[in-house]
Amino acid sequence: MELVNWKGILESLLFAAGDEGLTIKQITSVMEIPEFKANEVLQELKEEYENDINRGLTIIEVAGTYQLATKREHAVYLKRLVESPNHSTLSQAALETLTIIAYRQPITRIEIEEIRGVKTERPLHTLVAKGLIQEVGRAEGPGRAILYGTTKEFLDYFGLKDLNELPELPETDESDISEEADLFFDRLNDSNLFDALDDKESNLTDENKITEDD
Repeated sequence: MELVNWKGILESLLFAAGDEGLTIKQITSVMEIPEFKANEVLQELKEEYENDINRGLTIIEVAGTYQLATKREHAVYLKRLVESPNHSTLSQAALETLTIIAYRQPITRIEIEEIRGVKTERPLHTLVAKGLIQEVGRAEGPGRAILYGTTKEFLDYFGLKDLNELPELPETDESDISEEADLFFDRLNDSNLFDALDDKESNLTDENKITEDD
């Protein structure tokens, strides 16, 4: 009889769940194992991460959900990566995700993905790392999904006093998600937000050049 690699399966599930995390109930349901077994596998995997100094990840519990996270002792290197000039530019995916959050906040990852039509985990990580969005609460219902909203840094980044200065969007049929998304992006392309972003990135690039020259 083939042995099932429960820890490997759980590790894959936690990776796929991203910052939404998984509850014990979700783990037992997906892996089709009893709750006591799910807790046992989770604890063993967590101990392996904590005890192996060569691992860069750990498992944390947030509001009843478990998720993979980087170890605190590596924070200085992650900070260097985020602040690196080569990582200062936001991708189109990150811009689209940020746009949706700005207009629809508070909003969950699943709701963002319904609008964009594609996975949004990586852009969310990028935006959180850059301090442009943050967790602002938990949604009601199963799983208690994370709700995202913009930060003060977002306002500073785009030169806005508050969210009321965001360009107004025409009213649309809420049932037509794809059309609504197109209006978001078309309207922003016509606004000064992307110009502000380009100016901000240019300033960052110039500052980095000056620093390097010094």
